Amino acid sequence: MNDTDKTHFGFKEVPVNEKASMVRAVFDSVAGKYDVMNDLMSLGIHRLWKRIAVQLSHVRHGDRVLDLAGGTGDMTDLFRQRVGRAGWVVLSDINAEMLKRGRDRMIDGGVLKGISYAQINAEQLPFPDASFDCVCIAFGLRNVTHKDVALKSMFRALKPGGRLIVLEFSRPPGDTFRKTYDLYSFKVLPFIGKLVANDAESYRYLAESIRKHPDQDTLQQMMESAGFERCEYFNLTQGVVAIHRGYKL
Repeated sequence: MNDTDKTHFGFKEVPVNEKASMVRAVFDSVAGKYDVMNDLMSLGIHRLWKRIAVQLSHVRHGDRVLDLAGGTGDMTDLFRQRVGRAGWVVLSDINAEMLKRGRDRMIDGGVLKGISYAQINAEQLPFPDASFDCVCIAFGLRNVTHKDVALKSMFRALKPGGRLIVLEFSRPPGDTFRKTYDLYSFKVLPFIGKLVANDAESYRYLAESIRKHPDQDTLQQMMESAGFERCEYFNLTQGVVAIHRGYKL
């Protein structure tokens, strides 16, 4: 794909080389209310989804973990508790404002060791081959322009035996439930965004980006094409969210 080609930004078609900056603007806008909105949008269930994802990662004491699109640090904190003092977690995000909030949150919580911070693009990970036991990207892959490139970059950064965990909004299988979900996503969600964050448009984009994200089977195939083996996914909350797991063997 050339930079003159088009890609999707929600339901819009935009030049490939403009998407990253447009996504960055969305998260600059929502960063201040990001945690509050997560609780409101999911009724707090996102915390359970994240805990399940960390459990499925099989991360152990002493492991090295890369948390991509780590934002305000929810996943990083959970991984930190599992890897202990002998481990290492990198909290990373492409968005400087989100990363700053995650870093401030860790420091304010007294977490000063065992965590590094990196503003990076998932498509171009600046780490040597075989650096991590686990790479995780939670609610971030749908915003990546070239998902196939990012998946290959994650595969390269993993050690043999390492795991990739992708936690992402996905495609509910039932038509009836999907209609209710669509109503919530495109009517209620922007309304909450306007009311709480004074930003309906960013949350409309987030709803649209979920619909443009590959469904469960397609994403599994993409992971396999990137080199991952023993790929599988676990639907949560009737498929509103799915956790994908794959191994570098």
